Amino acid sequence: MPTDKLNSRQRGKRGEVLIAIMNNQRDFAFLQDDLWYRIPVDTAPKRWPPQWVAFYHTKVFGDDAYSIQCYGRVSRMRVVTRTELFPNEPLNPKSERQYHQVFFEELHQLEEPIRSSRARRLVFVPTTWQKFTHAATINDLFDDSPLEDRLWRELKKQQTPAERQWPLITQEGEYHLDFALFCAEGNVDVETDGDSWHARPDRIAEDNRRDNALQSVGWHVLRFNGQQIREAMSEDCVPRIMKTVGTLGGLAEEGLVPRQFFNVPEGVAQQLTLFEKELEYRLD
Repeated sequence: MPTDKLNSRQRGKRGEVLIAIMNNQRDFAFLQDDLWYRIPVDTAPKRWPPQWVAFYHTKVFGDDAYSIQCYGRVSRMRVVTRTELFPNEPLNPKSERQYHQVFFEELHQLEEPIRSSRARRLVFVPTTWQKFTHAATINDLFDDSPLEDRLWRELKKQQTPAERQWPLITQEGEYHLDFALFCAEGNVDVETDGDSWHARPDRIAEDNRRDNALQSVGWHVLRFNGQQIREAMSEDCVPRIMKTVGTLGGLAEEGLVPRQFFNVPEGVAQQLTLFEKELEYRLD
């Protein structure tokens, strides 16, 4: 992983690293040859500006798809129109659209790419340098809330392949699920609600609409508040998640048979898939 020159105070600053989409070969050529990248001003992330940008490759990159291969430190940026970026492009309705043109000192290649376990869509994911340098997968990068991080650490310990901030489109709109678990006979959405989330009455109605929309397309919704996650993770949250997964036929992992979970006095036991070795079995 990359080495850094940031001090310990800067190391954990939210939004200092931006994971940005790289979805075409032309933009990648500009990045490699001229060391710049463009972000539309009207869709730029809220945590702005970043100190570093890492690039998430989409399916057009073949074997490198759904992974982060390279990153760069920002040297400067400016706001320009599309015509300034591409002076040889014929005039079109987007010609006057404004972009952040972000320049880099140099482009660094990761020793080990940060990959997504599933084909998924990402646009912009602000994160910290610490999370970026320690990430093994895309799911390790999300920096939305400490409650999510707590639950994510526990799910990883249980070797449970959840997807964080999973985008889902329904007739009622697009939602981002805190944790998505894909099962043989349905799917599970696990939400972590902060202590102040339900203090506003309008949130209750909003959550009801959201949960109904997800349930109408076959998702089972579980919600845990801050107290449950902080004080009853192993006694309540994880067993309830695993029980729900079990009632839905186990986890349906790509290329594997569904994996069942069983609550036992010592913790949560996993049934091995046909492709797992005995050495990888854990009972924690």
